[in-house]
Amino acid sequence: ACLDGVVETAEIPVTDLPDDAVVLDVREPGEWALGHALNAVHIPLGEVIARLAELPVTDGPLPVICRSGARSARVVAYLLANGIDAVNVDGGTLAWAAAGKPMAGGDGDPTVI
Repeated sequence: ACLDGVVETAEIPVTDLPDDAVVLDVREPGEWALGHALNAVHIPLGEVIARLAELPVTDGPLPVICRSGARSARVVAYLLANGIDAVNVDGGTLAWAAAGKPMAGGDGDPTVI
């Protein structure tokens, strides 16, 4: 399986997500350590396919987040192609931090996330 297909994916602005939203964070461990959404579940991009059973269950589409939205868009396309309802978080963790949403880990400096 490959995550390289270019497919249009649905996006959701961070302002449409509650502060305590459960999101799938697909960034690398070093990025995750710098700060992440409070209820984020961390599965790095390269591990998503092998760890599908660990995806969090949400009431609606699963919001997927990375730093800026590019990697998460690839994951959303893969999930949608495999029958898993998902949506890309527009602007990623940078937008989450810029919107003043609560974060765990790191020093809270949105410029390094």
